[in-house]
Formats: sequence, structure tokens, C-alpha cells
Amino acid sequence: MGRPERCLSDAQKAEVETLAAVLTAQQVADYFGIGRTTFFAMMERDPEIAERYKRGKAKVIGAIAQGLIAKARSGDTASMIFFLKTQAGWREVAPLEDIDAQVQPARSGDGVQMLHAYLDQIAARGKAAPSLIIEETHDGGLMLTTEPVLDGESEEAR
Repeated sequence: MGRPERCLSDAQKAEVETLAAVLTAQQVADYFGIGRTTFFAMMERDPEIAERYKRGKAKVIGAIAQGLIAKARSGDTASMIFFLKTQAGWREVAPLEDIDAQVQPARSGDGVQMLHAYLDQIAARGKAAPSLIIEETHDGGLMLTTEPVLDGESEEAR
């Protein structure tokens, strides 16, 4: 014959809702001096326990979410980013060029040689690339503009 089933009193069932707001299921079980699997079995047998546990979790999640939304609406950038990543499916993606396809590194694997090879490729394309020009604005700021370099034009000719 197995152990008798554990049950929670009405007062303990009410406590489940309060505890669920700040504790995991394992911690709630520890609080009552039972195992996690016993606590889950109790939730299966007694829908009121499961309902109270879920309600406690939902209440605290709702309260925290309201605070997060309020911070996001007030202009807190970190809160806005967090909300958009978790609720709107946003993610950070840095476009990376396939360096291996562009650079033919030396077989030695030396990082300096790889960098030189990459810079040499950039320099070879540089004849058609625009030059960057930094100019001071009338208010003392700086403005970055580009000036295209024509094929065959040298630095001295400009």
C-alpha cells in the first residue's frame, strides 16, 4: 500500500497564490515541505491549487509588464528594446560580410597576414570608392561628406 495522498488546507491553497508570485514551483513545494513532483500531482488532483498557482504567476507578470510598458512609454531605451525583442519579435542582427569569400588569407593562418590581404583588396577597389571629407560647419560642428574618386584620378590631381 502506498503513502497517503498529501492535501493542502484552504489556508495553504490561498498561500499558493501569494507564493507563486515570487517563487518557482520547486520553491513552493519546499515551502510546504513536499517534493516538486508531489506538488505537481496535487495540482493535477485539485484544480483549485493549479488555478491559484497560475493566477499568482499571472498577477505578478502583469504587474511587472505594466511597469515595463510604462518605462518604455516614458522613453527608457532599454525598456523599449527589451519589450520589442520579447513581444514584437525584434532581434539584433549585424550584417556581416563573408570575409572568407573576400579574403584569400595566407595558409599560415597568421592574423596580420589576413588583415594585410583584406586591406590590399580594399585598396584595389578604392579607385572607384568615394573619398571621405570632414568639413567644419558654420556652428563649429563637423560634417562628413563623400567625393567620388574617378578611375585614373590620383590624390595629387584632386
